[in-house]
Amino acid sequence: MTSPLPYRIGYGEDAHRLEEGRPLVLGGVPIPHAERGAVAHSDGDAVLHAVADALLSGLALGDIGHYYPDTAAEHAGLDSRVILRDSLALVREWKYRPANVALVVTLDRPKLGPLRAEITRTVAGLLELPETEVGVSFKTSEGLAPDHVQVRVTALLVRDRE
Repeated sequence: MTSPLPYRIGYGEDAHRLEEGRPLVLGGVPIPHAERGAVAHSDGDAVLHAVADALLSGLALGDIGHYYPDTAAEHAGLDSRVILRDSLALVREWKYRPANVALVVTLDRPKLGPLRAEITRTVAGLLELPETEVGVSFKTSEGLAPDHVQVRVTALLVRDRE
């Protein structure tokens, strides 16, 4: 399984409604002082879901819903690091690896700036990338959508040298 292209670009996006009494995890990092967390079948880590989808889309391998349907009881509460690990394994089966990812998190509250380094470090570690190859940006919805978190990700995949 391989492609003749030396580079592939992937795009992923994920969003979850926020609700009181739930934990909020983004990029594998629990977000302290979050009054609300993601409503999801898994742990609701929108960052890792969007990164996994970006990896899969770069090789036209579908999306995480194909591999982890939210109707499957065995995936209830699933740690999203498992989803990302499995998506990365599929990319490697195709003889590619991520070279760079850029992600944008849209969330009104809490402010995530103080957690940028930790989220960057965690995502980079999961992808086995230097931290300099993981761009993390934060935006607010300017009050337009305060009841959700949304993440958009682009990924550059590079074919392994034979």
